[in-house]
Amino acid sequence: MFRLIAHRLLALVPLLLIVSVLTFSFTSLLPSDPVDLILGDTGTQEQHEMLRERLGLNEPVVVRYFQWLGRAAQGDLGTSFFNSVSVTSAVMQRLPVTLSLTFVSALIAIIVGVAAGIAAALRPRSWVDRFATLGATIGQAIPNFWFGLILVAVFAVSLRWFPATGFTPISTSPWEWLRSVTLPSIALGLSSSAAIARQVRSAMVGVLQQDYIRAARAQGLSTRRVIFRHALTNAMIPVVAVLSFQITVLLGGALIVEQVFAINGLGTLAITAVRQQDIPMLQGLVLVMVALVVVVQLATDVIYGLLNPKARPS
Repeated sequence: MFRLIAHRLLALVPLLLIVSVLTFSFTSLLPSDPVDLILGDTGTQEQHEMLRERLGLNEPVVVRYFQWLGRAAQGDLGTSFFNSVSVTSAVMQRLPVTLSLTFVSALIAIIVGVAAGIAAALRPRSWVDRFATLGATIGQAIPNFWFGLILVAVFAVSLRWFPATGFTPISTSPWEWLRSVTLPSIALGLSSSAAIARQVRSAMVGVLQQDYIRAARAQGLSTRRVIFRHALTNAMIPVVAVLSFQITVLLGGALIVEQVFAINGLGTLAITAVRQQDIPMLQGLVLVMVALVVVVQLATDVIYGLLNPKARPS
């Protein structure tokens, strides 16, 4: 297992290098000049040249890339073109917000998805199975941002059970933090729970028909032990890959749902950077998001290796 983790961490280095090269290349092809966006139409030619020199935009792209790469290796992702804020500080300030939203929505997706999948698998072709399948289909068809708007209208505006917008840090008030992330997490998590429920149901139906499950039941083991100790453990092996993909989807979906609930996470930062064509901020955000996805993939490989010893490297 240690060798697997070491291999994945070593693979992270060339991946981040490739992503950084692609990001730098794409941002250099943006049609608008950041200097024009900063100064507007009122800036003189001399002011434009001075600002381009200060921002380092007169240097060739290759030179700018290696300068940025050297600073990034030391943890410095540059400075925003528009507010002179450190990109690293801005990203680290917003990162806990997006991670909180992703964590709670993943928890909801796993609990609801696994429970619905098990219930459907235990009673195939029953009304429970049909209801779970219908719910999964509807859950995957509804866009999470539209579902978020419905949740706000019902539970925030009409019933006033939860705040409609904003985010409260957990360090300030754990209860208010939970209230602030509940609605956006439900909006995100239910769509992913639908995909997880489908996979769990399919895997559980196959596992419950295996001979060792029949033998366990014949030995007099309780239904709960057969399901959770034997069947679910083996059924979760193919489900882990779906979980990894869905958590990655949740990370991307959180950037959109943050706009619906006016949450100042990485999504707000990314949209502002795109509108302003803030190149250093865009580069830093892309690099951090790729690193998060790789960490999720690493955790998936570790969990898969724990569930399936045959997948562990020798």
